[in-house]
Amino acid sequence: MKTYQATALLTLALASAACGTENRGMDSVHQAVVRRTDYVLDINASGGLPAEERRRLADWFNALRLGYGDRVSIDNPDPYGDKQSYRQVASLVAQYGLLMNDTAPVTQGEIPAGAFRVVVSRVKAEVPGCPDWSRPAQPDLNSNTSSNFGCATNSNLAAMIADPEDLLDGQASNKTSSVWQSTKAIKAYRTSKPSGLKGLTKEGTRGQ
Repeated sequence: MKTYQATALLTLALASAACGTENRGMDSVHQAVVRRTDYVLDINASGGLPAEERRRLADWFNALRLGYGDRVSIDNPDPYGDKQSYRQVASLVAQYGLLMNDTAPVTQGEIPAGAFRVVVSRVKAEVPGCPDWSRPAQPDLNSNTSSNFGCATNSNLAAMIADPEDLLDGQASNKTSSVWQSTKAIKAYRTSKPSGLKGLTKEGTRGQ
């Protein structure tokens, strides 16, 4: 009876160890997935944005909660375009702390005649399936790392990266901009005023 129980427990342990995410190498199977969503709005304008179209565009931006990380561009089949309307769109986008992108992505559907398309591209990086505790740490007879291995590092990287598309292609080297970028933090440190110039704030435990 004792032999049967021991055999049953060993079989159960081996079966449970065989379940869950397999990770036989030092590179985590949990990698960031980058997704891009394009939102489009066709604007009817010629020689400037009419008040109703400007209001419609502003309401659309508010509904999307336009903000940091979003890319706004204009797609117009007319090679000459409507420069005045473009400047008005750029002015509205600037109120959200953003700049216009020069190139618009390819979107579905035709742009109506006499109109141009405003495209808001939103890119998000995330690591699906994390956290992952599907495989017990012991026993493991196949030399797997933890099923959760890499979840924390890659999830934090996906959350912190300024441009998620850099996880796919990176950025091309630019000798002019690379020097400026490397010295920007140093310049900010040198020119900023010390926080202690205004003296110490008096704090106490008594109420006002």
